[in-house]
Amino acid sequence: MTTKISYAIAFLLGLAMVFLGSRFFLSPEAATAAFGIHFDANGDYSFHHIKGIRDIFSGVLLCALVLLKERRALGVMLFTATMIPISDMLVVFSKSYNGVQQAIPHIVATIICSVVGILLLAIQPQKKVPGIDIEIL
Repeated sequence: MTTKISYAIAFLLGLAMVFLGSRFFLSPEAATAAFGIHFDANGDYSFHHIKGIRDIFSGVLLCALVLLKERRALGVMLFTATMIPISDMLVVFSKSYNGVQQAIPHIVATIICSVVGILLLAIQPQKKVPGIDIEIL
């Protein structure tokens, strides 16, 4: 049960990452403001495209690992990927115009990635005995 819930959370997180990354391509100013920084691009959206493709790649990889049922790889990815929202949060906090409110999405992402990643790594897969409908741990 915990594995299914963890997979569901990871898949939704992956879809959210694809959405957030796409927003950096489709509406870069709004995406940057929602991220928690002010950025005057003056028509040069290179930063937005770099950030967007990073998020899209991360989201697609999360979804692929869920669909392939790669529990350990997904756990490792989620746990090690906590460095991304942590560093993003530090960038947001480094701006004098930001407070905790702008950092909340990054804090939540850090908590989700670390908790679900640890759960996926700690869960022992259930093994089925051939010919018997009882699951053995």
